[in-house]
Amino acid sequence: MVCTRKTKTLVSTCVILSGMTNIICLLYVGWVTNYIASVYVRVQEPVPDKKLDEDKGDTLRIIERLDHLENVIKQHIQEAPAKPEESAAEAFTDSSLFAHWGQDLSPESRRIALKQFQYYGYNAYLSDRLPLDRPLPDLRPNGCRNLSFPDSLPEVSIVFIFVNEALSVILRSIHSAIDRTPPHLLKEIILVDDNSSNEELKEKLKDYVDKVNAHKPGFIKVVRHNKQEGLIRSRVSGWRAATAPVVALFDAHVEFNVGWAEPVLTRIKENRKRIISPSFDNIKYDNFEIEEYPLAAQGFDWELWCRYLNPPKSWWKLENSTAPIRSPALIGCFIVDRQYFQEIGLLDEGMEVYGGENVELGIRVWQCGGSVEVLPCSRIAHIERAHKPYTEDLTAHVRRNALRVAEVWMDEFKSHVYMAWNIPLEDPGIDIGDISTRKALRKKLQCKTFRWYLVSVYPEMRMYSDIIAYGVLQNSLKSDLCLDQGPDTENVPIMYLCHGMTPQNVYYTSSQQLQLGVLSPTVDDDDNRCLVDVNSRPRLIECSYAKAKRMKLHWHFSQLLCCTDPLTRLSALTFQEGPIQNQRSKRCLELQENSDNEFGFQLVLQKCSGQHWSITNILRSLSS
Repeated sequence: MVCTRKTKTLVSTCVILSGMTNIICLLYVGWVTNYIASVYVRVQEPVPDKKLDEDKGDTLRIIERLDHLENVIKQHIQEAPAKPEESAAEAFTDSSLFAHWGQDLSPESRRIALKQFQYYGYNAYLSDRLPLDRPLPDLRPNGCRNLSFPDSLPEVSIVFIFVNEALSVILRSIHSAIDRTPPHLLKEIILVDDNSSNEELKEKLKDYVDKVNAHKPGFIKVVRHNKQEGLIRSRVSGWRAATAPVVALFDAHVEFNVGWAEPVLTRIKENRKRIISPSFDNIKYDNFEIEEYPLAAQGFDWELWCRYLNPPKSWWKLENSTAPIRSPALIGCFIVDRQYFQEIGLLDEGMEVYGGENVELGIRVWQCGGSVEVLPCSRIAHIERAHKPYTEDLTAHVRRNALRVAEVWMDEFKSHVYMAWNIPLEDPGIDIGDISTRKALRKKLQCKTFRWYLVSVYPEMRMYSDIIAYGVLQNSLKSDLCLDQGPDTENVPIMYLCHGMTPQNVYYTSSQQLQLGVLSPTVDDDDNRCLVDVNSRPRLIECSYAKAKRMKLHWHFSQLLCCTDPLTRLSALTFQEGPIQNQRSKRCLELQENSDNEFGFQLVLQKCSGQHWSITNILRSLSS
């Protein structure tokens, strides 16, 4: 599962990238570190106290934060996944693996543990030494223990998907499923091996399955792919092999808690069009301790990365911690009526590897007459890896998958996905494959609109229909530099070499606001930050705050000239470079030569001198 409980920071945005893109991103963060160190150690001109443009915090606090960022980057580089046959890093003592575990290990044991950690993304060395039937703390809300369930519930097939997983982790997943699911409800376990290369998962796993099946013939089935299909198609493979009325699709690095099955099967028996997610707790990747997570719904941001959400207000009003939580989407693992899953269209097998399929399923189920719930009384512990060994370019797959979702299900709001990824709406240069069958499915199921979904199911999601241009913002004086938000802990925009990642995303609205950085996903997240003229200096202030305080946040950007398209006779926007001028102060956003700056220029507000700016993507329709 690739989900977050908070928005991504600058460094975590780098970490999800790979290869040269990752290196460039890390170099960018390193440059920001040097930039801040050089800027904030200078003696500043005296300014009156409590001015809004006063730099936040003192130098030591800033340097401490950036030192921490550098440590995170170094740690990530050190812990990049390596194949088992590759030599482990010699300098392993600083690894996060040993922050809370392993101090008593010998140097040789540490070397082995680190080598396995680099390969799996979790502490396989420790897992191999833990009991397969270890007890878990019962983390259900108190009221769950007093609930009663029907005697007659449907059976369930539990499907585990894996590729090059540690054998002990898979076996512990199986054991917990068997030990904590009533025998009359668990029909079978299905293991889907997505073409693992790890020899341990062949003969040793086969021996274990044979032993179990000797006592209960056919209880564990193994499906092996002869090529790697990815998590999405692997889940569909598991569904095809299942025979129980209900199918539970899980990663093979989970542990089931007591009483997980009865609440799920009861809700599905009451309404077969419900797709259910358990509530997840965390198995810490380093010491395998169980960390209780708060109850949460599951949603997504506009890039379609899944994320945890606060339960909706309607749930809190019930004052019943055992009540099902209405959820806009799924984070990956779920339980579903087997036949309904087929009727609703399974998963989109035109997607690649994984990422976005869980969001697509949630949107589709809601729009097409079903519902999604998270059950507080059904709890599963899941390992959140330190790094993802499944794919080397997860971001590219998620982006492609997200565009498929946008084109099929999101109607006029598809532009939000393109904007969030900073991709042109027309001719994006990304092959998303054939989506005709998915569009036909939507028509067949007579599904509702995405606007209905946002209003009725996901009202917390921010809408950005007022954005008329987006992308990177470049100045005619130095076209290889782009406007950049700088360190996300500060409020000072900078100019930096153009790379097109999130810190350089610019959005220009019909109300003439210039927003910079990530699109804030929900009303529970921090607001977007707007460019504001504060005492003749460019600053980034939360848009809602700047508006409430009547600050200077409106900018005339003459690149966007309204006209009439001669072919369609519709009002449209044309591309023409122009200055960016604050409406109230009349000062222009410009570059000023500064030999002390690494790139020779600094961002200033001054009397307009004729400098022009351009933004990369313009939405053609003013109503977009």
